[in-house]
Amino acid sequence: MISLQKMLPKTFIRHISQFAGVRDAAKYVPRRALLYVPASNQKMLDKIPTMQADSVVIELEDGVALTAKAEARAQAAVALDKIPYHSLACQELGLRVNSVSSGLLEDDIKAISKAEKLPHAFMVPKVDSPEDLVTIYNIFREHYGDERITNTNTRLVIWIESARALLDMPRILSSTLNLHKQAGFFKLDAVVFGSDDFCADIGSTRSSHGTETLFARQKFVTCCKAFQLQAIDSVYIDIKDLDGLKRQSAEGRQWGFTGKQVIHPSQVSVVQEQFLPPKERIEWATELVHAYSEHESLGKGAFQFRGQMIDRPLLLQALNIIQLVERVQN
Repeated sequence: MISLQKMLPKTFIRHISQFAGVRDAAKYVPRRALLYVPASNQKMLDKIPTMQADSVVIELEDGVALTAKAEARAQAAVALDKIPYHSLACQELGLRVNSVSSGLLEDDIKAISKAEKLPHAFMVPKVDSPEDLVTIYNIFREHYGDERITNTNTRLVIWIESARALLDMPRILSSTLNLHKQAGFFKLDAVVFGSDDFCADIGSTRSSHGTETLFARQKFVTCCKAFQLQAIDSVYIDIKDLDGLKRQSAEGRQWGFTGKQVIHPSQVSVVQEQFLPPKERIEWATELVHAYSEHESLGKGAFQFRGQMIDRPLLLQALNIIQLVERVQN
């Protein structure tokens, strides 16, 4: 793997990123694979520090039976304070709560807020409308208080899982980002496509090739990128079919997704390899950023690079590649 630290100093990356209008470039969090760990399973919680997925998610939602929710909440709160954040093998420790529609969200937050530490990211499923966001915000404020919310680098990740949410996605994302700007709520950093609930909502049947979600996935990633947000792809449900997982992961990366959900540790390495740019693409990105910087210093705009006309959109692609590889190598 190429060492970007030698080729592009961090200060240079931050400078050119700010110049290009990229938000929080120095704080980029890779999420090539999101691995769920049910909070009801203490043995799995104990293994979190050594898990290699970019984003390890303590799970209170689908992965936890209704009868085990109370135990899971208590164990999750203990885990947040017990886990050594400074020596984690993963890039991010997230915590997924239950949805507004489940009626369980407030019980989750009430229990989790007893922990002294916050996760790197709070993750909220089934956000169907901007009105859901108001409820989410009010529940967090009641149990965490404004000071704990605003004085933290904790990010927010939400799930789009219904036809209604997909159609209203621009308004949902805009409202979530505005909550951060105007009220200091956790900053939205990524959005996840929940394919199983989406298929159930529209009455389609899941398949290994995923043609039933073709339109939804493409609309989803387009909306995410319109707001400069990471787009996390759906689960590949057949954990034994690693070839199919590889194919769908490569397809997702080509479409613009930045990562994929995984439900078994055996899927992590396959997914993360597919969402890591190849060597030649990293070289392209590095040389392009240097060339762009030189042209901008001369007051020029679009220019040719390796036979392509280059402008800001291609620069953003290059910066995304550089930021990903820089974080993964550290």
